[in-house]
Amino acid sequence: MKISLKPFLPGLLIIFLSAHPLRADLPEPGPLTLWYSTPGSAKALLNEGLPIGNSRIGGLIQGGTDSENIAVTEDSLWTGGENPSGNYDTMGGFQLLGNLLIHLPGHGKFTDYRRDLDLSQSLAHVVYQSGGVHYQREYFCSQPAGVMVVRLTADRPGSYTGSLELTDAHKGQIAADHGLITMSGALANGLKYEAQLMAIADNGGTVQAQGNTLSFQDCDGLTLIFAAGTDYAMDYDKGYRGDDPHDRVSSAIKAAAPQNYDTLKAAHVADYQGLFNRVSLDLGASSPQQKAKPTGDRGWNAARAFDPELEQLLFQYGRYLLISCSRPGGLPANLQGLWNDSNTPEWHSDYHSNINIQMNYWCPEVTAIPECHVPLFDLIRSQLVPWRKTTDAAKEINVGYDWATHQDGTPTTRGWALRTSHNIFGGMGWDWDKTANAWYCQHLWEHYAFGLDKSYLQDVAYPIIKETCEFWEDHLKTLPDGRLVVPNGWSPEHGPHEDGVSYNQEIVWDLFNNYVDAADALGVDFDYRTTVAEMRDKLVTPQIGKWGQLQEWMTDRDSPDDHHRHTSHLFGVYPGRQFSLTKTPELARAAKVSLDARGDTGDVREWSYAWRTGIYARLHDGEAAHREVMHFFGTTSLNLFGNHPPVQLDGNFGLAGTIPEMLLQSEAGEIEVLPALPAAWATGSVTGLRARGGYGVDVSWENGKLKSVTLRNVNGGKATLRYGQQTVPITVAQGQSVTLDGELK
Repeated sequence: MKISLKPFLPGLLIIFLSAHPLRADLPEPGPLTLWYSTPGSAKALLNEGLPIGNSRIGGLIQGGTDSENIAVTEDSLWTGGENPSGNYDTMGGFQLLGNLLIHLPGHGKFTDYRRDLDLSQSLAHVVYQSGGVHYQREYFCSQPAGVMVVRLTADRPGSYTGSLELTDAHKGQIAADHGLITMSGALANGLKYEAQLMAIADNGGTVQAQGNTLSFQDCDGLTLIFAAGTDYAMDYDKGYRGDDPHDRVSSAIKAAAPQNYDTLKAAHVADYQGLFNRVSLDLGASSPQQKAKPTGDRGWNAARAFDPELEQLLFQYGRYLLISCSRPGGLPANLQGLWNDSNTPEWHSDYHSNINIQMNYWCPEVTAIPECHVPLFDLIRSQLVPWRKTTDAAKEINVGYDWATHQDGTPTTRGWALRTSHNIFGGMGWDWDKTANAWYCQHLWEHYAFGLDKSYLQDVAYPIIKETCEFWEDHLKTLPDGRLVVPNGWSPEHGPHEDGVSYNQEIVWDLFNNYVDAADALGVDFDYRTTVAEMRDKLVTPQIGKWGQLQEWMTDRDSPDDHHRHTSHLFGVYPGRQFSLTKTPELARAAKVSLDARGDTGDVREWSYAWRTGIYARLHDGEAAHREVMHFFGTTSLNLFGNHPPVQLDGNFGLAGTIPEMLLQSEAGEIEVLPALPAAWATGSVTGLRARGGYGVDVSWENGKLKSVTLRNVNGGKATLRYGQQTVPITVAQGQSVTLDGELK
């Protein structure tokens, strides 16, 4: 059979079943391994399956014995469309592609079972004994090869007899012939998709088609190759459609099939570790009793008793998940990252713009995986045209929202705004969150602030940031005293719609402040830079209320009994940079009063703990920040996915960004180490974190005190290093590093 070959690989799944010597047991799980003593539930894969992915294709591995079930997703398989009406029910959402099933009759009775996910290598395993035979599977998903791989091994030849099935979650056409299952179809929006599953027997086994399945018998080994793709293209001018996926899927199979398993694995591990190994964290050793528990039980216990190695794992798990689902060329992480087990996921598994997608991307800059930030920028750029159209029409389709016109009543022609949810086709759904445009721009700026890539700033970030400033220049309302407010705003997701809401004010301040810095960095648009700086300084600033709190609204109506899950009015503390203990101590202390009153019980959700961790860290309260980390464990599913409920991954991603805030904070020109070190983390170290201004930072501490800090900067430059009340000026020559001791000497 001839299969055409093209260089582009869509998402690809390869499964190798081959006869190799097998250890009766895997090595003891390491500190970065999730492990379990039973299979997951086929009915709850999102809560119990082990996630692997290469940013295009994701898999949730059940780990069954008599029947393995892998829920497979492709990042661009979405229903919906441009949706200018903003109808949330017709916006569409992320879909399940289908399930890849490996049926192994006779394996239902088993002993010595374990399944695991090793974050240090991005490898998953299942091992068990059945009928006197030791079986092992190894799973990984390779970015360089575009493949997801499962290798099944046994210690007895001819041990594999069973069948293979590919189910289509959208009732497409399925046919099996000559060792190949083909699945193809189209969604209601016309998006085409295709998947192919090839089976190749070795060492005397046989494979044959039986209806729409493939059966295999007496195989020492079996190689399955699964490839999938859609005709989605991140291009509005092409209607978000590209080439039919058939040729790419077929080419992907032919490109991967002849490759040696060990070669594929080595390339995968090298690529993955090239990102993952940039940062290490050591918070101390857990007890033997803690290590002896499977991860699910251990996670729930960690909500009550400090488990240092599990907290390290949780931090790295967020990085693992982002590396696995957000790489250049693909779409950004949605509410469930890349993983799904349903065609009707909660909230459509969409992009929520009032905290959730932003929280997904708090970690890539500070934890040294900035490449993983790029899909967010690519998606924003691809959606601007329809977002502008929908924004311009808002005055007609949203009665009572007159913000989409100039103050003189003429239609707006500059900029774009966002609803709280959106898809990948320019469509939006639930309720306007109008300053979300400025919050998206914060991410565009942060990518520059950490990396100092002026070509990126000039070509990608600056035009969008400037356009968003122009939008707010057109839409801000001038009060009688000359101050500026966002009209008819909202403090998600509660409270009235009115002028000057603190959440909106702080985000626009952040936008204007970032624009001024961007214009200065490029040395352009001096006159407009001055205009924006003047608008920034006229914005209403949140006031301190009657019980010492930072007011959420212009009127002093905050209640100390309000325990809402959102902390929207504290954006200016984190992730913003408007308020701090050093620059605005009174407002920072008022923010802490508000946060303490908001609490961490009742309505608080998994992502709430991640946000509270960051705010408390910025307020230098390490004990409270650490308490929020521990609380997160109480919300997790068996696979440590944050459970809102239901599952969403913003908390996992978010904690990977806010835990570093306890150890390192930075602004351009100042780097602060150990600003919020909790007593539980008495001795430890972190290497490879990044600070704004182009710095890499390593920190070690002992008995709660700084031991050493090393700063690296590929560009060279000057900064102020802060530890507690001590500050010292630091100059780092280009490509060099500087190490200081605990006394900053």
